Order: sequence, then C-alpha cells, then structure tokens
Amino acid sequence: MTRITRIVHLRDCGIFRDFEWPEGLGDFGRYNVIYGWNGTGKTTLSRILRCLEKRTVPAGQVTVVLDGEEEVQGDEFPSVSLSIRVFNREFIVENVFPVRGGDLPPIFVLGAESVEKQKEVERLKGERATAQSKLDSARSAKQKSEKDLDQFCIDHAKVIKDTLRSSGQNPYNNYDKADFKRDAEEAMGKEGVGAPPRLSDVERETLLAQHRATPKPKLQEVMYTLPDFEKLVARLSAILATTVISEAIESLKKDHVLADWTRQGLGLHRDRKAGRCLFCEQPLPKDRLATLEAHFSAEYEQFIQRLDRLIDEIRASSRAAAALRVPNKAELYDDLAEEFQTAEAGLREVVDVAHRFLDAAVQALTGKKRLAFEQVRLELEPPRVDATAVEKLNAVIRKHNQACDDFQTRVDGARQRLALDMIAAELGDFVRLKNDAQQARGDVRTAEQQVQCLDAEIARLEREIVEHRQPAEELNEDLRKYLGHDELRLEIKATGYTITRGGVPAQALSEGEVTAIALLYFLKSLQDRRFDLTKGVVVLDDPVSSLDANALYLAFGVIRERTKDAGQLFIFTHNFTFFRQVRNWFHHLKGQKKKDVSQRPARFYMLECAAGSGQRFSTMAPLDPLLEQYESEYHYLFSRIYREAFASSPAGLEENYVLPNMARRLLEAFLAFRRPQVSGELWEKVKDINFDEAKKLRILRFVHTYSHGDTIGEPEHDPSVLGEARSILKDVLDFINDQDAEHFAAMEAIARPSEEEGDAT
Repeated sequence: MTRITRIVHLRDCGIFRDFEWPEGLGDFGRYNVIYGWNGTGKTTLSRILRCLEKRTVPAGQVTVVLDGEEEVQGDEFPSVSLSIRVFNREFIVENVFPVRGGDLPPIFVLGAESVEKQKEVERLKGERATAQSKLDSARSAKQKSEKDLDQFCIDHAKVIKDTLRSSGQNPYNNYDKADFKRDAEEAMGKEGVGAPPRLSDVERETLLAQHRATPKPKLQEVMYTLPDFEKLVARLSAILATTVISEAIESLKKDHVLADWTRQGLGLHRDRKAGRCLFCEQPLPKDRLATLEAHFSAEYEQFIQRLDRLIDEIRASSRAAAALRVPNKAELYDDLAEEFQTAEAGLREVVDVAHRFLDAAVQALTGKKRLAFEQVRLELEPPRVDATAVEKLNAVIRKHNQACDDFQTRVDGARQRLALDMIAAELGDFVRLKNDAQQARGDVRTAEQQVQCLDAEIARLEREIVEHRQPAEELNEDLRKYLGHDELRLEIKATGYTITRGGVPAQALSEGEVTAIALLYFLKSLQDRRFDLTKGVVVLDDPVSSLDANALYLAFGVIRERTKDAGQLFIFTHNFTFFRQVRNWFHHLKGQKKKDVSQRPARFYMLECAAGSGQRFSTMAPLDPLLEQYESEYHYLFSRIYREAFASSPAGLEENYVLPNMARRLLEAFLAFRRPQVSGELWEKVKDINFDEAKKLRILRFVHTYSHGDTIGEPEHDPSVLGEARSILKDVLDFINDQDAEHFAAMEAIARPSEEEGDAT
C-alpha cells in the first residue's frame, strides 16, 4: 500500500507561508495525531490531503513524499493513485445533503457469496468500456454525418434562394435548409431512389424567363385569312380561257394597243355624241362608229368589266396582306418570344408568297384584257404554303393572353419546377448523405442498446452483490446511541439515503447533529467495498467539533473501532480531551514502547504559530513532552508559563507571540474553576478580584492585545509589551498564587521538574 511519509514543503498555503519539514522531525507513522489550536493550520493540511483524494491541484506550492522516496508536487496530484478518505469541513458540506436539500450517497458492502459475481461484474465492465467507446465513436460519426447533411441542405437551399428570390411575396425569399430537406424528401418519395427528370437547357431558360417576368397587357389576335389559292387558280384558268364572240375588226384584233386606244375613243365619242373625230376633227366615215360598236360589243364590255372586278378583288386581297400588322415580340412574355418569332416568320413568309401570287394573277388578268378574243393559258400554280401560319401565330398570342390571366400561377409554377430541377441535380448526394445519417443513427441506437444491456446486467449483478440497507440500519443504531433517541434516521432511497426526523425529511439540523451524522456516515463509509481500509489512508480533521462531552467519548469509541485497521491514520484536533483519548490509545498500541522511535506505530506532532516580518506563520514540531505527560491542557499551559517566566535566558520576540494566547487560556481555565458563577469575558471575571490593579491591567492588556487576530504591528500594538512578557507572566503566576496558594504550590511542584529538565536540555 502507499503511505504518506512527510510533507516536504508548503508555500503560500494558508498560514503555511514557507514551511519546510524540520530537520530531525520524524516521518509520519501508521498512526499520527497532530495537535494544534485553532488557526494553526490543521484545516489547511486536511484540505491538501483531500486534494489527493479528489485528485485536484491544491492552492500554493505543495510537495509531499510517498512511501519514503517518491516526491510528488501539487500539480501532479491528479495523476497520483492513492486510496485516501478525508473527513473535514468540505466533506460535511459536500455529503450532509439534507442541509442543502439533497441526499447522502449510498454506502455499499459486499453481500454473501459475491466473489464470482464480482468477477463477472468486472468482466462486464470491461465489455461496457469497449461498448461505450463504440458508442462514443458512433455518436461522433452521427454528429458528423448530421452536420454534413445539414451543411449540404444549407448550401443548396441558399443556391435556390439566390436563384429564385424576387421582390414582393415569394416563398423562395426565405427558403432554408428545412425547406430543401422537405422538398428533397418529397422528390425521393415521388421518384423512389432515382432523381426526377431534369429540364433541358431550353426548358430551364424558358422557366427562368417566366420567373423573372413582370405583368404585361393582353394582345389582339391577328385577323387575316389567306386566299383560297386552289379556288382562285380555278377562277383564273376559267376566265383566261373565255373568248368574246363579235364582228371583230382584224386590225384591232391584232393590235392590242390600238384596240385599247380605239375602245377608249369610242366611249368618248359615244358619250359626247360627236359626229366628227375628236382627234382630227374630220367627219367620221359612214358606218365607222357602227363598225366599231360591233367590234366592241356588249359581251365584250361585260367580259372586260368581269376581268376588272376580279382584278379589284385580287388587289384588295393583296392590299390586305400588305397591310397585315402583327404584335412586336417585346409585347409578349420573354419565354414566348422565340416561339412567337418563329410563328411570325412563318406567317410573313406565307404572306409574301400570297402577295407575289396575287400580283401575278393581276398581271395575268390584265393581259387577258388585251386578248379578250383569244384563249389564254394560265401559267400560275397554287403556291404551297402553311395554311395554319395565322393560327400558329394566334396560338402564341393566346398563350400570352392566358399567361396574363394566370400570371402569378405561372410564375409560381416556373419557380417550383426550377427548384425541383435544382434539387434533382443534387438528389443523389442528398440521398447518400441522408442514408449515411440514418445509418449513423442506427449505429448509435445499436451501441446504446448494447451499453444499456450491459448496464442492466451489471446493475442486476450489483444489486445481488451490494447492499446498502445494512449500513443504513447500523448508522441508525449508531445515531440512536449517539443522540439518545431515534428521531433522526437514515431512510433507504434508490440513490442513497435521506435523513428524516419523525418520519419526514429533516430540516434545520443543529451543528452537533450535522457533525454527528457526518462523522458516523464517514466512518461507516470506510467499510464501503470501493475502499480497502487496510490499504487506505484515513484523515480526520477535528472530528468532535460541536459535540458535547458524552458524544465526544462516544465518537472516540467509534473512531477507534472503525479506524484501528487503517493502513495509515491521521487525526487533527484542538480538543485536548479528545487528544488525551487518542494519545492514550496510541500509547497502548503494540510496539509503541520500542526504544527506536522509527519502529513505533504511532507518532505525535503539534502545530505552533509564530510571527515574523509582520505575518503569522505555522510550523510543525514534535509534540511537547508536557502534552504527553499531563492529563489536562491546563497542566501543559501552567508548566509552559512557569518555564518561560523563570527561564535562564529570555525568549526572542517571535517566540513571545505564542505566550499571550497561552496566558489567556490558562487564566480562563483557572477562573472557570475559581469563579464559575461569573460568566462572560475574561475581564468580567477579573475586575472584581482583589489584586494589584496595575498588574491586572498589564495582564489584561497583554492577553487581549496579542492573543487574537492574524496580524501584528498595528499602532496600538506596542512590541515593547512583548518584550516584557517574562515579567507579565510572573504577574500571572502571582495572580494564581494570590487566589489559591495551595493550588499554586501543587502546580508548581509539577512544573518545576519540567523546568529543570528543560534547563538540562
């Protein structure tokens, strides 16, 4: 087992300003008692040792020696494997939970026939550690996979948001990772594990144009009907093949120009009833007009008029084609511009063909007028054109007008299709990341189940192995003996114990009750199966604080019984009555009377305070022989005061700082016996005593000015008074002698041998 050999060095550790283990001071033994008044550093030492228990770094600079050779610095405490239990104020605060509304942790002892089960528990705990490692790895992988999926959704949601955002209300203005994940999962549900069909580049550009579009007005459809080319060709062919039957004048028949000129002239002469030639003013030959009338008969005129009407009809159709007006493509939505441009070009081409055909038809009819007496063969063929060109253009216009009616629905649909396309582009990676995350979550569940199964099995075995009902029953019995009643009890809870008073949770425990419960609980915890007492270190710091005399003796009995088998024991105390009990116990230990001190099991130490450079500091020394020799602290104090008062050489100033405290404690003990009827401060008990007033004032000033506080050097503290310590101590002795000469003589008889022994030393 590992033991604490010595405390080599303490610096800036409470009152231990710069402590070095004194040369010649024996190492710690198996049993150790350290006696010191309040303020001498007992609690500081217990806190340092508790840092070894808690594996924490103590304040200040600390160096301890373990097993006689291993020096350990304070910053190495967390790595020191030392089985140690410390009872001090911190233990009480941390473990007496009813003070703070909590419960005490359970104390477990081994049940019967538990060795094999304990081995199985240890094996399962090894498996559990491995399973926990796998669980930790699985959780780490789960965290990473979920983070990767999350970041993937964030990144691609941002792309969709940036692409499809717009002014006004638009669900994609606030598109986030949750929206992307929802839409991607819907796409997976619709398409299975495959991605939805992707948009072509043209489709994507069209939808982007729809997304970016702004509202536009409706357009009028194009009102134009193409000529019936087949029917028109048939009419042309028929009229060109028609001839006029008349008494034709051969010269006019052969000269088309002359015939036209003559026909026009005939009409003028007929209208003006002229008998002379309007050109040469010569008389017209007899029957000339009749001959010409016969040439240009009524049938001829009717045919020419027929030709003119058809020409006018064709020219009207040609003018309609020439006057055709179509919308500008800028008036349509951008996504329809290309389709409109194609339809418009097709219509323009058809109109051009129709225009050329009609012009040719007019020329053919005009020529027929000159050849009215002849059959003419039509050289025109019906043109091959797209008869649906107008309808195609109007279909685009109707799309535009429908888009005007359904503008918002159209834009929303375009955005949805674009978003789905962008999701489809990344769906493969999304599915992979989602599957990875699901797999990781499954791995975590599997690992958790394995850990839970192992925990359940370990818990089952430990329930069979350990028992904390028995310690509770024993603690309740200890409390009953301690307190003389059984109002306070420890009740079993799944998480440990709760303290009750009269069956309900205890409230407002007294300081003595807290100390008693904490001490008994601590001593019982030394039997916990997780602590091997025979190989462990036990530290008790003022374990009987706030206990009355009866409880003190009970506490000592329990302490001795529960700690006698400890691998190493430290007891810190300022209570002389308790110290005396411990001292007597240690004195009767086997081997304690060996001449070689290093072979004795028990060691005795004391803590003393001194002052220097304006600060109090503490040091450790062997226990004063007077404390070992006498049965009360009063004997020790009287002997020390007597020895200092009559020493052959005066003590130094720093050594004198302990004397006022000793003198005060000596007077308090003396007057408590001599004047028990007077309570209160020391001066209350002294003021009415008949003794030299000047000496009384010197004594009171001496003990009150220098026996309290942690600092010195204040203006009212005159160091010269400490220089008079010897004479004031003699005044103290004179005071005791004056009040009880017989008692003084008896005490002097005891003190004088110590004095002589001290001088011889």
